[in-house]
Amino acid sequence: MVASNSAKDRLKRRLLGNPLPRDQEEAKTVPSFQALPILSSDALSSVAYATDAALGVLILAGSGVLSFSLPITITIVALIAIVVFSYRQTITAYPQGGGAYVVGRANLGTLASLVAAASLLIDYVLTAAVSLMAGTQALSSLLPWLLPWQVLFALVLLGLVGWANLRGVRDSGRLFALPTYAFVVMVALLALAGLQNLIFSHGFSPDPPPLVKAVEPLGLYLILRAFSSGCSAMTGIEAIANGVQLFRSPSAQRARNTLLVMGLLLSSMFLAVSGLGFMYGVAPNPEVTVMAQLGMRVFGPHSPLLWVLQITTLLILMLAANTAFADFPRLSALLARDNFLPRQMAWIGDRLVFQNGILALLVATGMIILICQGNTTVAVNLYALGVFMAFTLSQAGMVVHWWRERGEGWQGHALMNGIGSLSTLVVLAVIVISKFSEGAWSVVIAIPLLVLLLASVRRRYRRVFAQLELQPGDSCSIHLGPRSGSIGNVSIVWIPAWSRPTLEALRYAATVSDRVIGVWVRPDDADGELLRSQWQRSVGDDPRLELQILESPYASLITPFADFVDAVEESDPDQTITIVMPMAIPRYRFDTLLLNQRSINMREALDQRKNRIFTAVRYYLPA
Repeated sequence: MVASNSAKDRLKRRLLGNPLPRDQEEAKTVPSFQALPILSSDALSSVAYATDAALGVLILAGSGVLSFSLPITITIVALIAIVVFSYRQTITAYPQGGGAYVVGRANLGTLASLVAAASLLIDYVLTAAVSLMAGTQALSSLLPWLLPWQVLFALVLLGLVGWANLRGVRDSGRLFALPTYAFVVMVALLALAGLQNLIFSHGFSPDPPPLVKAVEPLGLYLILRAFSSGCSAMTGIEAIANGVQLFRSPSAQRARNTLLVMGLLLSSMFLAVSGLGFMYGVAPNPEVTVMAQLGMRVFGPHSPLLWVLQITTLLILMLAANTAFADFPRLSALLARDNFLPRQMAWIGDRLVFQNGILALLVATGMIILICQGNTTVAVNLYALGVFMAFTLSQAGMVVHWWRERGEGWQGHALMNGIGSLSTLVVLAVIVISKFSEGAWSVVIAIPLLVLLLASVRRRYRRVFAQLELQPGDSCSIHLGPRSGSIGNVSIVWIPAWSRPTLEALRYAATVSDRVIGVWVRPDDADGELLRSQWQRSVGDDPRLELQILESPYASLITPFADFVDAVEESDPDQTITIVMPMAIPRYRFDTLLLNQRSINMREALDQRKNRIFTAVRYYLPA
């Protein structure tokens, strides 16, 4: 058993790497030219599929209406400008980072913040899925033999991105900069080469697209559906407002400027792709993306530049998925710290990442890829709803913020955020109405269900903590009475927190031991002096009852305890040692997700080392 577990540990470290010390957890600030690709890969990569999404709806009315893609694109660019300038106000107000959940919680209350959080969690899952499926399509446009294997290839890419994040690969500016700037350069080359061809050879008379018969009549409803699909170009705009702390000082000003640059790049690239698509009569093709069709037309079907364009598209889409793998676990951890999700979602793994959040995103994204069968059109129908829900709540929260602060120039700030909130609210309504029957109904249902789940977790945590916490009238004295002879046992009591189960475990240990050692491994955000004072009030100065507070250089709170037990055993191999672990026994099955998770991991870790005597002291929660 020990050998197999040791082999398991070695395999885990080989796959994920050795534990990293906590002092490497703090993110280093970077210059703006590195922060731009780190925080903008999601937004800029949407150029690769947004035009396809809009054309894919317009083609239902026949190839003759594809020219509507231009006014739709221009309208979306105007909306991008409104949202960019609105989020510049958010950066001013929240220089430490102002995501929709944070802004909503501070200004609109718990319910609005949970709606924003639920929208973002769904959006991050769809971001990862759409990006990886679009990346697969970029490659299959060059290699048609990949078409039957698109789902499998997308899952392979998902596994690679998930594995890299579980290893704790840092947001390296250089790692992100090369593919992102290469993609921007290739789209710029595509636009310049296309413009040169239009001026000197082709002329500015648009080519007619391939003839496709209409299956639906052209009307306002169809145009709105195409517009809402094209709004997938706007995902990721808020990332810079969330990541202000990444910038060097003055961070807020640099973030505002970088957000403006990102907005200009996104708008220019989106206009270039849609405009060239219109001039060259490009129609949506399920086997070849619009970007690939343009590359074949401008660069030539066998040009190395076409390969570079598609490879850089694949890479930036993988980086966009990686952005979701950074943001989903971070938001999940924030919710877990506020007790809206099980607390293990906030645990930091050995590689200083929120590994449970990464694993949850891996599973959810894999399910979306399988359900959509690698087809981005299906996922895009669900995509923009969560994005614009978060946009609307964030900007509405900012209006309330400026109204409360009423500082210098607050009316202008509130007006800008008010315009942003109303604009995105209108688009949100359009998306819900136009995409409801195409799958948006599932998100409309999923968001309130997720909000109810988050609220129920917090409500249950409050009840459980009220039952576990010591009340002023509780008797909490612990004594090791006089002994007529040696019992021959030392008890090591693991202290997860100062609570009723912990006191029950200490009382039990005091009755069966000559010596009791209470061991607490201090988390980063915990107060060691508070625990010492609680111990002093309950135990006093009896030398046979001692408290050990351990520090951990790594994220794990389990390894220091296991190492301490090893050291006590090695100091006196003939001594009998009992490990006493408090366990809160829930009355309801749902509570098992909220309680004792670290105790279970602790037991497994100790089992891997040696055969020891364990005693679980159960504290049964009232119904």
